[in-house]
Amino acid sequence: MKRFCLALDLIDDPESIKEYEGYHAPGAAWPEVTQHDIDCGILNIEIFRTGNRMFMILETGDDFTFEEKAKKDSSNPIIAKWEELMWKYQQPLPWAKPGQKWVLMDRIFKSGL
Repeated sequence: MKRFCLALDLIDDPESIKEYEGYHAPGAAWPEVTQHDIDCGILNIEIFRTGNRMFMILETGDDFTFEEKAKKDSSNPIIAKWEELMWKYQQPLPWAKPGQKWVLMDRIFKSGL
């Protein structure tokens, strides 16, 4: 299993953040989107928020790659609709590349085994 941590900012507006969280409430995410993630090799997704900063943990199968997921995303019209809707609430991190949403984080510390 692989684990990836990513970050993204939301537009810093309480009402907008509330709407965004509504789309991610239990049972509210589009089932086609969650199934697509599973089909791409994502085993689990968790998203955390503080203020308008979000932190996502992806747990994937060993053969998962972001390149393959991007190919599958680009050919799926439901994913395009979801991403367009979510972009209404999101804003890139200041150091993100043009068009980049979630930015992969570097692990700088790990304790334990």
